[in-house]
Amino acid sequence: MVELLQRARAVFHFFFRTLDLPLLGALCLLMVAGLAVLHSVDGPVHAQAMRYGAGLAALWGLSRLPVVTLRAWSPWIYTLSLLPLLAVYVVGTGKYGQRWLNLGVFYLQPSELLKLSLPMMMAWYLHKQPLPPRPRAVLTAAVLIGGPAVLILLQPNLGTATLVTASGVFALLLAGLRWWWMAVALGGLSVAAPLAWFGLLRQYQKDRVLTFLYPENDPLGTGWNIIQSKIAIGSGGLHGKGWGQGTQATLDFLPEYTTDFAFSVLAEEFGWVGVAVVLSLFLFVTARCLWIASQSRCGYSRLLVGTTGLVFFVYVVVNGGMISGLLPVVGVPMPLISYGGTSAVSLLASFGLVMAARQHQPVHAT
Repeated sequence: MVELLQRARAVFHFFFRTLDLPLLGALCLLMVAGLAVLHSVDGPVHAQAMRYGAGLAALWGLSRLPVVTLRAWSPWIYTLSLLPLLAVYVVGTGKYGQRWLNLGVFYLQPSELLKLSLPMMMAWYLHKQPLPPRPRAVLTAAVLIGGPAVLILLQPNLGTATLVTASGVFALLLAGLRWWWMAVALGGLSVAAPLAWFGLLRQYQKDRVLTFLYPENDPLGTGWNIIQSKIAIGSGGLHGKGWGQGTQATLDFLPEYTTDFAFSVLAEEFGWVGVAVVLSLFLFVTARCLWIASQSRCGYSRLLVGTTGLVFFVYVVVNGGMISGLLPVVGVPMPLISYGGTSAVSLLASFGLVMAARQHQPVHAT
């Protein structure tokens, strides 16, 4: 009996020694919530569960890699992730542009890979520079961020381009970027915004911005999505209508109820109590990442983990603002709640990097 317990303990130690169990537990609860929402609207639960499994496998594998190995691989991973991003312009497909690669077995969204590789690249580059970063380092970082961001924006995919840019900016801020750089960036953005409106944004993207400002102008057209989402959130009340009892999705009033507006379904069925519980899990994941970053002795780990946690939080804020009418609809899913393959796998893989930084502390940290 004792020998059996020792073997069980050895097996448990082998599989779980590199995992951060509080963080993993919160992620698993969020995945359960996502599957519950999919099940309530007769969504592809099995397919999403398989993708969660692939993501957890990637998380486990990456958590076992030493930080020095991840740091050495970062430039190569970043460079390789750009190749499929370029390939979409040749063989890509999609509803609103060239966003996906058909690999036969599944569709790959290359832009999602940058959410993993760009923070790694930024952490690799900035940890080698004097901090706070000097003007030359900031400009080099801007090129590393801007190159893939522009490629994603031209697909067109404004939401993902915004999040990829945010991941790079967060890395710079965590590295001690002077705040006057942000004033310069905001000034440049104010100049570029009119140019983008008239020369870069597609008509459906302009419609999303106008709908955000005036949704009531076209309640049966472009304003339909956000109006129905607000109805779903409001009708849930404090305790919700009950699991599987929501009407906005099951009666097809709410569009994209398995993807962009999945959190609206959760709010309708579980009410503000359910929303508060899920948001608490999101906050815990973010706080756990920031705590791990603060405990890291390695500059690369601090930047990578801190950026991962902040970008995860931005995901939540953008989708939450989008479905409640506080932000324009930009096609950003709610992490681990919305249906999606590449996004779920890449997100879970990024937490594998967080756990690797937690477990593998370099002896001679830099």
